[in-house]
Parts: sequence; C-alpha cells; structure tokens
Amino acid sequence: MIGAPLPPVQHIPAPSIDWFAIAPQIALFAAALVIVLMRSLIRHDPRVHEMALVTAITGLATSAVFVGIQWNFVQNDGPYQALRGMVAVDGFAVFAMTVVLLATLLALLLSSSYLKREGLEGAEYFTLMLCSATGMMLMVSANDLVTIFLSLEILSIALYVLAAFDRKRTNSQEAGLKYFLLGSFSSAVFLYGVALVYGGTGTTNLSGIADFLATTTLLHDGVLLLGISFLLVGLGFKVAAAPFHMWTPDVYQGSPTPVTAFMASATKAAAFAALLRVFVGAFALYSVDWRPIVYGLAVLSLVVGSVAAIVQTDVKRMLAYSSISHAGYVLIAVQAATAKGTSAALFYVLTYALMTTGAFAVVAVVARQGDDEHALSTYRGLARRQPVLAGAFTFFLLAQAGVPLTGGFVAKLSVFSAAVDQRQYVLALIGMLAAAVAAFVYLRIILAMYAPADDEELPADTVRARVDYGTGLAITIAAAAVLFLGIMPGGMLDFAKHASQLLAR
Repeated sequence: MIGAPLPPVQHIPAPSIDWFAIAPQIALFAAALVIVLMRSLIRHDPRVHEMALVTAITGLATSAVFVGIQWNFVQNDGPYQALRGMVAVDGFAVFAMTVVLLATLLALLLSSSYLKREGLEGAEYFTLMLCSATGMMLMVSANDLVTIFLSLEILSIALYVLAAFDRKRTNSQEAGLKYFLLGSFSSAVFLYGVALVYGGTGTTNLSGIADFLATTTLLHDGVLLLGISFLLVGLGFKVAAAPFHMWTPDVYQGSPTPVTAFMASATKAAAFAALLRVFVGAFALYSVDWRPIVYGLAVLSLVVGSVAAIVQTDVKRMLAYSSISHAGYVLIAVQAATAKGTSAALFYVLTYALMTTGAFAVVAVVARQGDDEHALSTYRGLARRQPVLAGAFTFFLLAQAGVPLTGGFVAKLSVFSAAVDQRQYVLALIGMLAAAVAAFVYLRIILAMYAPADDEELPADTVRARVDYGTGLAITIAAAAVLFLGIMPGGMLDFAKHASQLLAR
C-alpha cells in the first residue's frame, strides 16, 4: 500500500573471522605486499634488493612465530576448524607449514646471490616466492576441496612466472610455458574431481565428506569414485608421480636453479600434505578403492624415477628423475593409510626438502653465471678444486641414497616400516631395489667429482666457483639438519607422530 511504513531493517551480524587460524598465511602475504610497495616507491635505490630480502625473511620469521603459537594452542586445547570449516588448525597443518617455511627460507637464501649474478629483479622474485609460499601454507591447512583448489592456483600461478623468470634464457621461457600448460590441465582435472565429489556427497568440506561416508551407504558410488580418481590425478601432477611426471625433467632443467629447489621441496611438501588430508582423512572409508591406485603410482614412480635417471648426462635432470623416485617412497607411506604411514610421510617430506635444497644449492654454484653448465662432465675434478663444496654435495647425494647416519636413511626406514606393518612386503621390496638402482645414479655424480679433471673438456673459466654467504648458509643449514635427523631423529619423529594424531576431523 502506498504510504505504508517500511518494515524495520534487520541488522544481520557479520560472521566472525578467526584471524588467528590464518595468521601465518597473512604474515607471508603481508610481507609480499610490503615488498611490492617498497619497490614502487624506491625504484632506483640499489639497496632495494637487500631490503626486499630482509622483508621476506622477516615475514617468514613472523609466520613461524604464529605457527609455533598454533602448535602450543593445539597441544593444550586440541585441534579445531575455523572459517566455517574451510581451514583446520591442527598438528598436521603445523608440521607441514614448518616444512614449507624452512624450504622457503633456504630458497630465499639461495636466490639472493643468484639474482645478482644473473642480473634479475629481486623484489619481484621475492614477492612471487612469498605468494607461492602463501598458497602452500593455505593448502596444507585447508579443510575444504574448494580451499585446496584456490590455494593450488595461488601457489601455481606464482610458480609459472618463477619458472620463466629468467627472460634471457630460452630454456627458462620454455620451462614456464610447459609448466603452465600442463599445470592448467591438471588444475582443470582436479576441479572436475571436486565437482564430482560434491555431486556424490553433497559437500566439499573434508570433515563433512568423512561424516557423510561414515553415516551413509551409497548404492551407486560411481560418481564419487570417478571424482576420487580425478582428485588423485590432479594432486599426482603436483607431487611429480609417474605417469604424471612428464613435465618434471624439462621444467626442473629449464627453470632457474633456486626455483627448481623451491619446487622440489616446498611444492612437493604442500601437495603431499593435501594428498594425505584428502585421502587418509576424508576418504579413509574408501581406502580399499584408492589404495590399489596409489600402490600402482608408487611402483611406477620408483621404477621410472630410478631407471630413467641412469641414462641422463645432465645433473639437474638426474635430480629431477630422482625427485620422481622420492615421490614413490612417500606414496608408499600414503598407501599404508595409517597413522604410522602419515607420520612417515611427513618425516620423509621434511628430510627430502632439506636434501634436495642442499643438492640444488651446490648445482647453482657449479653452474656459474648463465645457469647452463649442468653436464656431468662439468663436475669432473670438483673435489680437487673445491673439496668442501664437493664434500657437501656428496653428503646430500648419499643422504638421498639412504646411507646410515643421514636423515634419508631414517626416512626410508620409516616408510618401509609403515609398509611392512600393512603386510605390503612386495612394495617394500620394490622400494629397496629402487633405492639400490638410485644409489648407482648418485655414485656416478660422486665419482665424477672425485675423478681427475680433463681440462680440455671443461670451460676456460671453470677454476673455482665462488660460494656466496647466502648459498653457503643454506648449504650449511641443510647439511646440519640432515645430519641431525640421521643421528638424533627421535624428536622430529615424535613431532611427526603427534602431528598425524592431531589431524582435525
């Protein structure tokens, strides 16, 4: 009726946001924004590079403080969900975020001098790396498939640019394009899997999916099984598991070496954390359906990664195929689908992040300006020219081979123990044989370093590669941590075990 009084306006309270649950991610992203602002206001100051690096490390330190506070909170009050169940604050997320932060710190230290050596823009690079790390931090704490997809895109888009960051190298441009095309395809597959899972369960929340499957019997679960398969394909690309590994050798070889180290360590840790949370957490009741698929992926990754590395003559490609093999070891733990398997997988990704970052740090030093000298022949006589650098590389390679008194040995032992507990004797045996084959690959590099140098085969400037402070610090931290995890692994194993038990439901 005209002239009738309007009904009173109802004030709907704004939903409360638990900022503490995403404080580590906010700290990283805020550091990235500060670097962008700094770069726009101070364009011609030569100190911008150092200021951006200090800002990035400060952001990492602040994020680490929030992660530590979250761990203390989880221990005292227990895990919980925030942001309407989109984010989980639990020990699992704390452990995985710790790995991501450590890998990002080592990558930043390695990148600083590399960028100066290659004449690349530091502020943009650090911003992209922090943005990618933010996506990884959100991914490991995500409790919803939509959140996982969004975080996957956040970390991936920044990585696409980082892979092609060196505009002066055609290989870098090619690596970025390949990574973008194949990564976009895998993201589309993952998103389609999210849609199918929603169609089968009526929710994308991981806790909601677990509750639905626990209380409902599906007479026709074809849509759900197809969605699970698509999710596994999408995440299998990110962890570089065979047969979704085709991008890995080319992208690892062409990308700037610090970016390769970042992808091989932090990205793999975040992707495996999401894989564990989705399959061991949400789809635990359907393990009889997805475990055989993971079994096959583990075997393929072990065989392809170990055997294909034998015929390579480029060290970066060797390490790329080695990363595929290491993905197979983590998949052995995932396939166990137990708390012991989850803790073994967490410990393995931590150890591998340290080993591979240290190895690629040495590769970046040996390659010198241009980042193109990665042939095996380049390493001949390295032990005579730089014995400390060769010794560090030898240590990282032996750790990846699983030699005792290194973290790699404890990590492999934990994985095999989780498989044996589930009576997966054949899978454990395949893993041991693959380790023996991979050891041959690592020994090829070691023998080349300690063999007499053939001066005619080496470039004229291959006399002594300079190890800057940042790279030396990254190598030292990685080597000390791998050695510590090999001699005194008890504390970190307990941390991983506790984290697997605090997985929020």
